[in-house]
Amino acid sequence: MSGQITSNVFRGSGVIAATAGGLNWVSTVVTGSTLTAEAGNGYWIDTTSNTCTITLPSSATRGDQIVFIDYARTWGTYKIIIDSNGLNYQGQDDTYTVEYETDGETLNIVYADATQGWIPLNDDDVTDVPVQPPTQKAIFGFGSTGSVSSLTNLVSSSGVVASDTTGVGTARSELAATGYGIDKGIFGYGHTGSKLSMTNLVNNSGVVGTDVTGVGTARNGLSAASYGADKAIFGYGYDGSSFVSMTNLVNNSGVVASDVTGVGTARGGLASATYALDKAIFAYGESSSGKVSMSNLVSNSGVVASDTTGVGTTRFNLAAAGYGTDTAIFAYGTTGSLVSMSNLVNNSGTIASDVSGVGTARRGLGGASYGGDKAIFGYGYTTGYVSMTNLVNSSGVVATDVSGVGTARGFMAALGFSTSA
Repeated sequence: MSGQITSNVFRGSGVIAATAGGLNWVSTVVTGSTLTAEAGNGYWIDTTSNTCTITLPSSATRGDQIVFIDYARTWGTYKIIIDSNGLNYQGQDDTYTVEYETDGETLNIVYADATQGWIPLNDDDVTDVPVQPPTQKAIFGFGSTGSVSSLTNLVSSSGVVASDTTGVGTARSELAATGYGIDKGIFGYGHTGSKLSMTNLVNNSGVVGTDVTGVGTARNGLSAASYGADKAIFGYGYDGSSFVSMTNLVNNSGVVASDVTGVGTARGGLASATYALDKAIFAYGESSSGKVSMSNLVSNSGVVASDTTGVGTTRFNLAAAGYGTDTAIFAYGTTGSLVSMSNLVNNSGTIASDVSGVGTARRGLGGASYGGDKAIFGYGYTTGYVSMTNLVNSSGVVATDVSGVGTARGFMAALGFSTSA
């Protein structure tokens, strides 16, 4: 025997015997819409942005093997399609459609013979995925006291609201905020009398950064939520002449992308929250036709779905937050009259019917996650600006008012940050 042995085992006598070498794992991640696969290779397939059609070899020998792995756990959003290229696949010719569309799936195929062709050794999904650490703290920021402010108030992992911190970026109101990057946050947009497109990043200690300008169309009355575990999305609002349906994605470094248009009914005064760990939901608001109760789900790739109607009492100027690990809650707002109702959202993004009597009725408040599995609503406007808060437990039950938590104001924004209690 001569040549290099790259894989071997010991026989009982101690004689080295050659065995089959392992797969060659292709070093680059496949992100394109097509792939021509080769036997003996393993491929990482990232379908974050598109479906991938995979063409198998036109000829194969018994024992040839190929493995495909869902690199970004997105096959459920954008599937892979297998073109068996003239050979059979599980005993069927290549006129049959072969698709795989389960998040976290691994497809391991081996060629048998001309009759059966390629046969999956396994096509299982990995359901036990790593779970990101929960959000522990929150921050309320900006808003109006009668004039615009740049105040912020930190919220501890126990739901205790701290005193005011001043001077954290341009004073404004009717902005939006959300977490991103697992443990950080971002405030964005709003108005000072003029519409703004600026943002302010929040680090994992709750420190608000200086203004960053030029991040999409200037507007106010929009909302924001995190998606995809570590990214975020701003959506909808009012640009000074009309309601809009545009969105702006935020990557895990806090960089805001350019406008994406045409994502459901244009409206403002809506709210949004994260649900199911990596998805988001926008709901309610006011359109050019009046108040609405519609919602729009956001996939873990940041794709906004079409309108779903009939999700509780029509209202706007409400707030929302995630709670209980993978669920969410919308609460308060105005129908023309102030309301204190809430609506829970399950981990499939379905909004439940109204629950009434959850603290002082008000509008223009903020909401955020804190404490790992709880939420907090704070501030707002009744017949004047208020500084009260309401805690939400891990079952989505809203507690009675807690008053005296910083300067009374409304039309601010709130977000959860930090994975450290």
